[in-house]
Amino acid sequence: MSVVTVQLGQCGNQVAHQLFDTVCSDAQDGQRKTYCTASTERFFRRSSQGDLVARAVLIDMEPKVINHCMNEAAHSGRWSYGDTSHFSQKQGSGNNWANGYCVHGPRHKEVVEELVRREVERCDRLAGLMAMMSVAGGTGSGVGTFVTQGLRDIYPKSFILNHLTWPYETGEVIVQNYNSMLTLAHLYQLSDAILVHENDTVHRICSQLLNIKHISFSDINKLIAHQLGSVLQPALTADSHGGYSRNPLGELVCALACHPEYKLLSVCTIPQMPSASIAYSTFSWPALLKHLRQMLISNSKMEEGIDWQARPPAASERSRSLTGANTSLANLLILRGKDVYSAETGGFEDPGLYTPWLSSGEALNLWKSPVPFNKYEKSATVVSNSRALLRPLDHMVRKAWNMFASRAYIHQYVKFGISEEDFLDSFTSLEQVISSYSQLC
Repeated sequence: MSVVTVQLGQCGNQVAHQLFDTVCSDAQDGQRKTYCTASTERFFRRSSQGDLVARAVLIDMEPKVINHCMNEAAHSGRWSYGDTSHFSQKQGSGNNWANGYCVHGPRHKEVVEELVRREVERCDRLAGLMAMMSVAGGTGSGVGTFVTQGLRDIYPKSFILNHLTWPYETGEVIVQNYNSMLTLAHLYQLSDAILVHENDTVHRICSQLLNIKHISFSDINKLIAHQLGSVLQPALTADSHGGYSRNPLGELVCALACHPEYKLLSVCTIPQMPSASIAYSTFSWPALLKHLRQMLISNSKMEEGIDWQARPPAASERSRSLTGANTSLANLLILRGKDVYSAETGGFEDPGLYTPWLSSGEALNLWKSPVPFNKYEKSATVVSNSRALLRPLDHMVRKAWNMFASRAYIHQYVKFGISEEDFLDSFTSLEQVISSYSQLC
């Protein structure tokens, strides 16, 4: 089954481009034929000449980034974008969610939906739609939200996964907290699951683990693409009966987003190191899984600086949250590489890791693939629906509320059709999400 990716705004287009490049390289790196075939069918289609074409629609209100992505893909010689699978204008959204959602989105609704329809109809079987965007600016957040709303109306029974890039806390755009709040509040009603990458976290990994001195957005995009690829590339599930999973988005949603109040997903991956060091490193499953489990418990996205004092609470401690450990509603553990079937994963079945609503047997799902991913002999990833994103979400809502209380920049949204009542509805929606995740214990 195939995934159609909708790339929105500068960030969404750049991250998605890097994701396609990563999975293409991984699938063509001398791997097993069934794995390569499954990966290719999932993300690419064949042109009339037999070349790989990404199952993607590129959308931005300015043409520069789209042109760059299409040229880079074509020059790679391995894959390309469709010649007519893109849409752009010559005027951006001005980092204003309302401009994207109320003006550009409705104005270009028909042409964008037609592009997606064409790509969907090229699929023999549709696994779902993945919309990739940032939440700080105007096009990715505003147009992205409007497009997601349209996709939900047109494909009500298809799985929709939104991948969001969270802005730096120090600020990329003065109104980024408004844009982020409005985006997340609306997507929570539309999307089946929301997978989030935080720029601050990815930046620290690039600096401390990958030893990159001058970190660029390209470095950040590559790391995000690596983590996404480790989740979305083919794997064997408990229900796949010896074959690779057929519907990655559906299985991801069913494994993790089992309650409509809990849709926020975060990712931890291990190991992460400079490519030049991989060939000289050895990994063992016990060590990798021990570190990954503690990263999950202590809510650390990298193995350096793990809080080894954090521990899952005993039953008597749950109601009082004495340990400060991260609590999960559900986890998906994905193992890839050599001797994967010998890996002991019992540590992730500890009931203390999960809310008591579900047994650990129901809350934990396990995917495996004997094929190494992206040159790592062994690698492990956990996708978690947990309290991991509670702090950045709460911080964003509080900063947005402080601005709203003084009515800062509200007129910039009102003039495009967003009222103060719309802001208040969004605040109410996200405060409910914060309350729900706060009660996970």
